[in-house]
This record gives sequence, structure tokens and C-alpha cells, in this order.
Amino acid sequence: MDEKDVYYGKTTEEAVENALTALGASREQVEITVLDEGKKKLLGGVKAKVKVVKKVSDGKRAVEFIDGLMEILKLNAVSELVCDGEKVEINITSTESSRVIGRHGEVLDAIQTMAGAVANIGRDEYKRVVVDCENYRTSREQTLVELAERLAKKAVERQRRVTLEPMNPYERRVIHAALAESEEVKTISSGKEPARFVIIVPNNEKPYEGRRERPYSAGRERGDRRDRRDSNGRGDRRDRKPRDARSGGAPRSGGGRSGKREIHFGTFLGNSGSNGGNDGE
Repeated sequence: MDEKDVYYGKTTEEAVENALTALGASREQVEITVLDEGKKKLLGGVKAKVKVVKKVSDGKRAVEFIDGLMEILKLNAVSELVCDGEKVEINITSTESSRVIGRHGEVLDAIQTMAGAVANIGRDEYKRVVVDCENYRTSREQTLVELAERLAKKAVERQRRVTLEPMNPYERRVIHAALAESEEVKTISSGKEPARFVIIVPNNEKPYEGRRERPYSAGRERGDRRDRRDSNGRGDRRDRKPRDARSGGAPRSGGGRSGKREIHFGTFLGNSGSNGGNDGE
């Protein structure tokens, strides 16, 4: 037993008070274990003995978990508790930030999910935990806002709705929020998780007859040929066929060649961390 956590007094109450004074903490912030209630004797007597340690906060517990995880993954990284209030915010600094973030933020999202579970152990109400790495999420959110504004403009110009490829709840909320004040378009979500996606609908939408365009990725918007390849490294020939919603793409239109034409833009920008939940749809 670490003697630095042990405190004495004539009574257990006095021993606890001595501990609180030494630690500069309140009863709510510590864990108290009575080791010996003490005994009164005519000569001397035995002092009461208690073990008092400060409770580890939700955020601190999450930070300790992340530090241990980085060690297991052999990543040179240090996590810092930025905020430990109603929301926990943790920032990771690393010389290997690309490995911490992962492809499209997948590793960072996984770390955030696990850290959130650790921080909420024993809690009745869920506390949101956000884990960032060198401002990746701030940059990512700005990218999503710019994408939403660009595609909204395109939808109005072409008078046709634009369907983005599947996003996680956090990303969809960013898109909805970015266009919430628009007087020219509205946004809706469709599909089922994890293939739920956002549709940007222009107020001047008009029916269109003709061949439906294949889904676009953000890479295609930028002219990046690499983003048009699938996971096996093949080209985009297969992408020319409309994908069924069951395979993770946007839903196929009804039979025939007529009907409203939708333009599909994907982001492939990765996850940004959500702790689950819906996007208000």
C-alpha cells in the first residue's frame, strides 16, 4: 500500500478531514476507504486510519486509455486533455499523425469511439468525447462546409437534386448545418446506416428525362483520378453502372429512362468522429 494515500486521525471523520485538507479536494472528488476505525484507550489508544485518493475524471480516464493504446500500437504520440466539462476534448500530438488519423480519419474515429466508451463507464448520462489530432477535425469540417456550398450552387444551376455518397452522422450534420439558412436549397437524409446519405434539393427543381449520371466522388470533383479507383486498384469502368442502395451506393431510380434526374457527388472524406446518434432526419 502506498503510504502517501493513508491519513490518520483520532476518529475516521478527523482522518478524512485531514486527507481532504492535504489533497485540497471535496468529498465528491475522492474515494475513501476506512482501514482502521481506531480505538480509545485510557493510555494512548489507536488512531483511525483511512485511505483517500482523488477520483480519476472521465476525461483523465480517457487520456490514460489513449496513452496506453498508443504504446500498444507503438505510435510516438502524446494525448492532452483540452476540456473535461460537459464535453470531453482530447488532442493527440504525434510525429506519426498520418498513422494516428488513418485513411479518411478511420483510425482517429476508432480511437474516439473507444475513448468515449472508457470515459462513460459508470455514467447514467452519456458524455460526448471528441478526439482530435493536430486540428484534423477542424480542417475536415471546413472541407465539408465548402463541399456543401459548392454542390448546393451546382444543384441550383442545374435545377436538379444532388446526392452525396454515404457519410457518418457527424458529417451529415455538418452538411445540414452548412445549408440550413439557404433560401435556395434544402437538405434531407435517406438510406439506412451505414449507407445513409444526404440529398441537396434545389427549390427550383424540375423534372428531367435522360440517362442518369454515375455518382461522383470528391476526388472526381477535383479531377483526382486516383479517387475513382476501387479498393482493388481497378479503374472506374464498374462505377459507370448505377449502384444499388443495398451495396452502399445511392438508390437506383425507378424503371425506365424517365424520371427526375439526380446528380451524385461522393466525398470519400472519411469519418469525423461521431459518437453515434442521428442527424436530425
